[in-house]
Amino acid sequence: MDELHNYRIRAWWTSGRAGIANCDSAPNALHFTAPPQFGGVQGRWTPEDLLLTAIGSCFATTFRALAEYSTLSYTDLEVEVAGTVQKAVSGYVFKEIVTRAYLALPHEDHERALRLLHKTQELCLITRSLSIKHTFEPSVSKDPKAASPEQIQLPQVRSAT
Repeated sequence: MDELHNYRIRAWWTSGRAGIANCDSAPNALHFTAPPQFGGVQGRWTPEDLLLTAIGSCFATTFRALAEYSTLSYTDLEVEVAGTVQKAVSGYVFKEIVTRAYLALPHEDHERALRLLHKTQELCLITRSLSIKHTFEPSVSKDPKAASPEQIQLPQVRSAT
């Protein structure tokens, strides 16, 4: 595999308070706007949504690759990413991002699965590229419906990535 990989998107304003972005790897354009709190249009993706989506999708694809390599079978993985934005002296910034990974297993290999979730968090390219406080809260269960933070509490790992 090559050492360098290049990615490119194009974004432009189409009219008023909305824009379009596209990339070479996907056939459909994405409509975006500023968040409604900042005068954007309701019902469109925002840059903040896209950043959190990049984190969640990177985590999911990284976990899939690691699970396949490690021959860990699982029945479901849901990744929730939440971010808090606050005003700072320099302007608005993300104060914190929390990634919650809910993993459902068809067997009782929770320890191994938890290690793999933590390894995924360490290896996720997008997360490693950010310099804000990032909290990781993994959850492993046998039943996909049971894997929620209210029902299963696992140790939290905090990283400054």
